[in-house]
Amino acid sequence: MSERNPILITGAAGEIGGVSRTMVDMLLEQGHPVRAFVRQDDQRAHSLRQAGAEVFVGDLLNIADVTAALKGVRRIYFSMSLSPYYTDAVSLMAAAARAQGDIEVLVNISEYEQSFMTFDKMTAPEEERHAWLGGLVEQWSPQQRAHWVAERVLEWSGVPTVNIQAAFFVENPIMTWLALESLSRGELRLPFGPHQIAPIAGYDVAEVCVKILADPAPHLSKSYALTGPELKDMHGFAEDFAAVLGRPVTYVPEDIETWNETYVDTAMSAYPHIAEHLKTLTRLIGSGGYGSITDQLEPLLGRPPKTVRWALENHPRIQKLATG
Repeated sequence: MSERNPILITGAAGEIGGVSRTMVDMLLEQGHPVRAFVRQDDQRAHSLRQAGAEVFVGDLLNIADVTAALKGVRRIYFSMSLSPYYTDAVSLMAAAARAQGDIEVLVNISEYEQSFMTFDKMTAPEEERHAWLGGLVEQWSPQQRAHWVAERVLEWSGVPTVNIQAAFFVENPIMTWLALESLSRGELRLPFGPHQIAPIAGYDVAEVCVKILADPAPHLSKSYALTGPELKDMHGFAEDFAAVLGRPVTYVPEDIETWNETYVDTAMSAYPHIAEHLKTLTRLIGSGGYGSITDQLEPLLGRPPKTVRWALENHPRIQKLATG
């Protein structure tokens, strides 16, 4: 790759600590030119310019914008916030990349569910499908289906692609936004019963993606199912929150549907697509659907992964709660 070819990072105007913004900073620190795709020319865009990125203002749902953003680009990281139009955006990016014809790699941030949302599982008889998903989940969320279709579109496009099938992030809103009210009272109220999960730190996902963008050849056409390094139940999470906040925190298990109504439906009433996805996640976790880990993260990083406690210590909302 010529040193003059910028790496395109979409979703770059996310909050500080988000994967795309962290990637921009990592790439710039390593001397790579970066073109940051943002929706609005606002303070976040200004911050990206100050960091040293070239800022492209456009709409991922506008093929003219996407095509213009790709000019001179050989390597792409694709990310977009949860949206009913997610598959549209991936398809437009794939079409523009295919038309340009010289793309070396498209790193696609996907979801851990895609590692087991196989065609056979997706098309199994209804009873078998429900048994696989768990008693509280009748179908995958619209966003999970969108990621499944997105991976197929990229496969069919012929664009060199690497799928990063990342597990539940430590920084997921369920943990770092919707749980804040109860945490302020010394309680971690979540609907996960006794089940364990192995969430991944967004920083680790960012670093893996940067490594692939810097040297894509060994990774092309691969999909990596990435979890965090350790399985924990919610009592373990409460201990981590307590250590970070500097005060006792007790896990209080909640009924799944009651929690969804109280927290998700209330907070996300204006965003039904996001609400449905978060509620599906709570049902899947609350039925034990994520009780395993993979061994792919540490070899990709070349170092031990970050812990849950580290990710919480470095999350702005948790930092604010700790000092408030």
